[in-house]
Amino acid sequence: MTNNSMTIKRILPGNRYSEAVIAGGFIFCAGMVPEHTGGDIVAQTKDVLAQLDQLLAQCGTDKTAVVDTVIYLADMADYTGMNIAWDSWIAPGHAPARATVEARLANPAWRIEIKVTAFTG
Repeated sequence: MTNNSMTIKRILPGNRYSEAVIAGGFIFCAGMVPEHTGGDIVAQTKDVLAQLDQLLAQCGTDKTAVVDTVIYLADMADYTGMNIAWDSWIAPGHAPARATVEARLANPAWRIEIKVTAFTG
């Protein structure tokens, strides 16, 4: 879709949602969940963050461009473990705005889902 001032680009579009949408100078990523569910919260968080690295690269950027993050945890008891993985991933000086909430996720094996918005410059 194009109009006088905006182009919308969909990355890996499916029938229900796109993995990311680039519009208005921002990249809106879909919520990412672990591909491997056997591990603890640290492992699942690292799994999701690695997927985000790949998706952001497909969009032509990286984690330093992330401006907003929402993290959904199936259990807030996992907050400290999630932060262990998060703190080692986030680029120093580039921490985004962030909210972390407890939510029932679609698959009981998922302990985490992360949704990010990045700036394209």
